[in-house]
Amino acid sequence: MNNRSTDLLRFRPEIPSARINPNMSDDERFQNVTLRPIIKFQNQLLLAAFKNYIAKHKNGFYELSVERRLEYIDNAIHKDIKFRNSLKGMVIGQFTVEEYEIYILNSSALNKRMMNMVIERLKDQVQVFELVPLL
Repeated sequence: MNNRSTDLLRFRPEIPSARINPNMSDDERFQNVTLRPIIKFQNQLLLAAFKNYIAKHKNGFYELSVERRLEYIDNAIHKDIKFRNSLKGMVIGQFTVEEYEIYILNSSALNKRMMNMVIERLKDQVQVFELVPLL
């Protein structure tokens, strides 16, 4: 493993609840070993990217009920291909070369897992996206 790979792995958070067992699929193993730690590590950047997305779309998000905000998050990632690709890049850019080689073998299924995890992370933190009134 090269220095870049070693450095990337060193910065990733450990997630004790992400269990690994011999019966799980390769995709599930990749999700738990690679995607979960990277998405957790990139959390602040993902939140900032979504805040920017809200601002670029005229702040309409802030007028919505909580239920509609959750739908907005889903739609933003599922329907806005540029935004989705930007989020994917934030995650894929943290892969080691070895992980990238695994990723490209089944990128379609792994992209789906990745985006579902990002959506759930944003939804779980929807309260972060409150518009703070100016004093």
